[in-house]
Amino acid sequence: MSTLVPAVRADAPRWPALIPIAIIGLPLAVKLAGQPLNNAWIIFALLIGLMLTGMPVSISLGLTVLTYLFTMTNVPIESVALKLFTGIERFEIMAIPFFILAGTFLTHGGVARRMINFATAMIGHWHGGLGLSGVMACALFAAVSGSSPATVVAIGSVILPAMVKQGFPPRFGAGVITTSGALGILIPPSIVMVMYAVATNTSVGALFIAGIVPWLVLATMLGLVTWWRARKFNYPRQPKASWGERLRAFRAAIWGLLLIVVVIGGIYTGIFTPTEAAAMSAVYAFFVAVFVYKDMTLKQVPKALLDSANMSAMLLYIITNAVMFSYLMTSENIPQELAAWMLDKHLGVIAFLLFVNIILLLAGNVMEPSSIVLIMAPILFPVALKLGIDPVHFGIMMTVNMEVGMCHPPVGLNLYVASGIAKMGITELTIAVWPWLLTMLVFLVIVTYWPAMSIWLPKTLGMMGG
Repeated sequence: MSTLVPAVRADAPRWPALIPIAIIGLPLAVKLAGQPLNNAWIIFALLIGLMLTGMPVSISLGLTVLTYLFTMTNVPIESVALKLFTGIERFEIMAIPFFILAGTFLTHGGVARRMINFATAMIGHWHGGLGLSGVMACALFAAVSGSSPATVVAIGSVILPAMVKQGFPPRFGAGVITTSGALGILIPPSIVMVMYAVATNTSVGALFIAGIVPWLVLATMLGLVTWWRARKFNYPRQPKASWGERLRAFRAAIWGLLLIVVVIGGIYTGIFTPTEAAAMSAVYAFFVAVFVYKDMTLKQVPKALLDSANMSAMLLYIITNAVMFSYLMTSENIPQELAAWMLDKHLGVIAFLLFVNIILLLAGNVMEPSSIVLIMAPILFPVALKLGIDPVHFGIMMTVNMEVGMCHPPVGLNLYVASGIAKMGITELTIAVWPWLLTMLVFLVIVTYWPAMSIWLPKTLGMMGG
């Protein structure tokens, strides 16, 4: 599991290794000296200090919990071991490896290329045709892969060279694909939503359905920005496709598009739970990639399974440690103390949501989405409940924050993936994405203060009370 352990260069300085030792010694020294110290400060000093050394977030979380429990409490080691296993004994968590497997089959297959052809046939003749096709293809592929980086790779590697060949500036194409790829975590199958549901005991099905309208609105907003800039700078347009060509492109893409119907339709009609939908999507994606499109041979299936297992193991390791961290937060009453403090200060819903957005956007500068959700959700969620904020709306708002975080430096995953495809430096790419990134921030404000956008559809379909 090499993704969990960062490589250390031979010439790397040795002094950072002293930091975790000093931090681990701090709580013990405080306890021995008998000095009162706020528990929350100790826990977060430990976590931040360990992360500053370059240690992976998952290991930092686990080490923080173990250090605090063994030096500041009398909790027996057996309970920690028990919590490690019971923490991932959640039926919903099983959805994660299945959705990852489905995404792997479809990313390795030619589903992305067929979706681009379909999108180009439908809207390629508008201003900035290929750019708009990229937005539409990203929106469609996001709905079958559930992963933003996978969407950027699958769509970007096909459409970016084509855009440059047609005469589009490389920055324009890179900006479109980097930001449109972020739609992957706002629509089922979204792994970030599953993690939020695990951390807060919210309905996965309601979250999945709640993401549909925001997904459509954000895709439209990104498309409008693309069209406006293409029109302003007179970028190339595609020749208008005939209805016959559109029908052929639709027929070629239909098997991939049907996965959206399988997942969302199955959950809404109650045929299967979100976890069962994940298993169905994996089987369906395997069938389509191997037997229908034949883009993947049976010999390539073991490698796809191994890639999915690696990614699943990494995420499950993060979840396990995050569940332990959440348990520590709850046992020390930190979320309750935060809620009481905010209510004492008479912070209303508007101020609290602004505070949450700022915290999450700052966290997005240094951490990836899974870790942010698993650390922040258990802390902020109880406060949101006390202020009467709907859990599903809060989940969608957190997810949109994660989308923004994937598109800005220094840790934006989409930026790094797109820079590899576009052969562009991170600084240049950051400048390229700003019109779309600004649009995403405007959308974040809308989704934060207009809950109806998120909760209208699940309420109308009877998936939520009220």
